[in-house]
Amino acid sequence: MNHDIKAHLVDLMRAALQSVVPAEAGTPVALERPKQAAHGDFSCNVAMQLARALKRNPRELAQLLLSEIPPSPLVARVEIAGAGFINFHLQPAAKREAVRAVLAQGEAFGRSPAGAGRKVQVEFVSANPTGPLHVGHGRGAAYGASLSSLLAFAGWDVTREYYVNDAGRQMDILGLSTWLRYLDSYGETIPFPPNAYQGDYVREMAQQMRRAHGDKYLRPAAAVLAGTPGLPDRERSDDEAKQQRELHLDALIGNAKDLLGPDWPYVHAHALTEQLADCRDDLEQFGVHFDVWFSEKSLFDTGLVARCVERLEQAGHLYVQDGAKWFRSTAFGDEKDRVVQRENGLYTYFASDIAYHLNKYERGFERIINIWGADHHGYIPRVRGAIAALGLAPEVLDVALVQFAVLYRNGQKASMSTRSGDFVTLRELRGEVGNDACRFFYVLRKSDQHLDFDLDLAKSQSNENPVYYIQYAHARVCSVLAQWGGDEARLAQADLARLDNPRELALIGMLGEFPEIIEAAAADLAPHAIAFYLKDLAAEFHSYYNAERMLVDDAALRDARIALAAAVRQVIRNGMAILGVSCPQSM
Repeated sequence: MNHDIKAHLVDLMRAALQSVVPAEAGTPVALERPKQAAHGDFSCNVAMQLARALKRNPRELAQLLLSEIPPSPLVARVEIAGAGFINFHLQPAAKREAVRAVLAQGEAFGRSPAGAGRKVQVEFVSANPTGPLHVGHGRGAAYGASLSSLLAFAGWDVTREYYVNDAGRQMDILGLSTWLRYLDSYGETIPFPPNAYQGDYVREMAQQMRRAHGDKYLRPAAAVLAGTPGLPDRERSDDEAKQQRELHLDALIGNAKDLLGPDWPYVHAHALTEQLADCRDDLEQFGVHFDVWFSEKSLFDTGLVARCVERLEQAGHLYVQDGAKWFRSTAFGDEKDRVVQRENGLYTYFASDIAYHLNKYERGFERIINIWGADHHGYIPRVRGAIAALGLAPEVLDVALVQFAVLYRNGQKASMSTRSGDFVTLRELRGEVGNDACRFFYVLRKSDQHLDFDLDLAKSQSNENPVYYIQYAHARVCSVLAQWGGDEARLAQADLARLDNPRELALIGMLGEFPEIIEAAAADLAPHAIAFYLKDLAAEFHSYYNAERMLVDDAALRDARIALAAAVRQVIRNGMAILGVSCPQSM
């Protein structure tokens, strides 16, 4: 209904434009919600938009337009404010229609046709399957899942996708780490590289291999270490020392592949399978579901990476230097050119990323949204450049950056390093504060803003805890409806004219805003706007509940107030469902 009102007001303004300045009748008319209730329900700045071009005083132009606005049964009055804003005050009866719309549409209230069924792919999390997900990954998961639900609610055909980095060096390091722990369990001890994966989960995977296959993969420690460069002192952290550690690790991987021969793929696949299964399970329990788990390895197996590099080469965007093939990404705004194929013939991560994006375009997505960590900001120009170099439309790609989430427990900042094994897992966090608090707190800030996760607040049952505060509003309505005990189906026929006090009209006004919030949040890729709105709606309802009795003796007034409360409950449910947060009936 509220969209109908906005469309109606736009038509009124367009009629006024046709009368006052016919040549400008096609000017886009934007309606905004004033921040102060005294300024009306909707505000229009079209007079200020046109004033300069028409060389007219904006306030005088606004006055002329106001005088030509046709009368409407939905509008109580129209006023001029400030430099030339045209403010509309709706009739209370027009506002109350929002309550009927909520009750009639139920779970569909707020849905928008804006996406028009267009295909959008949202790729998120995509963490290397080299260890359990930590609390930093959790923020990307919560944001991506909420954004996907929001876009679907706004009319898009959404595909949720996880890009599995199952090819390349990181998986080799995980396979090696697991094998070294396996050898150690048999007494074949090799000094464990500090840049390998350290966590207990690696030891568990090694024990699984031993239980399943005994000593099948046992090799002498001396052979594993043969020909490897020495390790620098552990205390050294300079660049040379880091490089030496990486060379030592690569030599160990090379020896592992040679010594295990045809058994190496099993060790590699075992580590991948176990960690990917753990990741899937963790995300499913978190309420984060993916339609597609896309294998990086498949890009090589199908020849797409090679085809992609050849296509760039034929288009003149590659050059050879020191035996390696370089992409001229500086021609597309990047700070330097990038290697796509090394001198040894191996393709880089960047080459497979280009191929992955080509695959996305070839699958026919009309919009592609990548959700990346904020540390990938510099990666955007080279990916966009590669897309343009392939002759594709870079504007199809949106990149939403997610800042790292930092967990504070007892005032102490927790480490997040996956390789060191010293990190707080998403599973541990969920076990401590619950899924609902995790999902809500993760999207309580704009995604590219820093987030300190306040553990004490997330666990508290107080009005300061926003998720508890919203859920409590929902539970309060459920309690009122249970005490009322009537047939909810007949609330649609309630005499809403009885809802006439300022608190009721303010609450009704907020319900009417929900469809606009959905459209704006979807357009801005901003599910945090839903969280803010729900906090404000809960606050408005609690204020109303504390000021007015619901179950009054006057049957007509009682039914009207129950209808309003039921509408509030429905909108809370709709909003919380987008955010992946439950709505308990009692608390």
